[in-house]
Amino acid sequence: MADLRAKEIAEFITPFRVTPGSTVVLAKDFDPAFKAGIKSKKDGVELLQQGVELLAEYQDRLAAQDTYGVLVVLQALDAAGKDGAIRHVMSGVNPQGVSVHGFKVPSTEELDHDYLWRYAQRLPARGDIGIFNRSHYEEVLVVRVHPEILDRQHMPKASLKGDIWRRRYHEINDWERYLTDQGFRIVKLFLNLSKEEQRRRFLRRVDLADKNWKFSAADAKERGYWDTYQKAFSEMLSHTSTEWAPWYVIPADRKWFARISAAAVIIDTLMRIDPKYPTVGEEQRQALEATRLELLAEAPEGAAPDPFEAEQGDEAGGAGAEGGKKKAGKGGKKKAGKDGKKDGKKGGKKDGKKDGGDG
Repeated sequence: MADLRAKEIAEFITPFRVTPGSTVVLAKDFDPAFKAGIKSKKDGVELLQQGVELLAEYQDRLAAQDTYGVLVVLQALDAAGKDGAIRHVMSGVNPQGVSVHGFKVPSTEELDHDYLWRYAQRLPARGDIGIFNRSHYEEVLVVRVHPEILDRQHMPKASLKGDIWRRRYHEINDWERYLTDQGFRIVKLFLNLSKEEQRRRFLRRVDLADKNWKFSAADAKERGYWDTYQKAFSEMLSHTSTEWAPWYVIPADRKWFARISAAAVIIDTLMRIDPKYPTVGEEQRQALEATRLELLAEAPEGAAPDPFEAEQGDEAGGAGAEGGKKKAGKGGKKKAGKDGKKDGKKGGKKDGKKDGGDG
């Protein structure tokens, strides 16, 4: 993916983007098994590796510029591959610039605040990438599927009247708009898993002893709410995909393709930011030169004053010498070939005359 231009990456992710203002019916509008014409897993692994390398480059620039931050939001049902996507996609980045937060049952302290408070506490800093493994969207998903959770949020009765979900969609959109205006880009990825593929992955977790720890009875219980969740997902995608923070529905039946797609969306966001390495001013440049001169003066006897500069010169000289050898080798062979042919011709004529005379 490293050799793809920004336009090509944007075209690749276009089928996943939820058009702001559109009405989504998840089962009808997005295919969990889609793979964009990529023929094999092997091809996919190679593309992912290129994407990881490109992501590492842009993360370094993001950290150096220290102006923008990126928040990656991952939502999905159980076994959709959120953990694996994080592990593979972020495998090449500097861990100091990445934070991952999972949000489970809220604590007593968290319940004593507004529903967005605990998520705001975990936002990334400028120059960093933050990942929410499940997110503030749980407040319009699991809370909607299990409305009894609202009772534990200690909300005033007046706040529970009317269409609370539409109000929350509006509040979330406004919060994300505020974050975007402050320089934080939000990448929202919904991993779209089919019911059959989830069943298969659940059985794998049950059948393999080293996967048992990943499975709980609660997972199977939540599967019983499949249709309710699909409706909640469709509503969420319809009401909260905005121009400033659109949703991307990632086909998740093939883990390798989900990882490529997630990486492409994140890279596209970083390319749009296009962070630059800072340039120093004249005053700082002079300070750097003064420091350089001091360090050169400290060189021990027999050591190169500037080892880095010497190494660079050796590398450049080595490359030049190698090129010269190749050139000389080609020229020598060419000359030897010409001389050989010339001598052969002369020798043949002379020998012919000599042989004729003897005859």
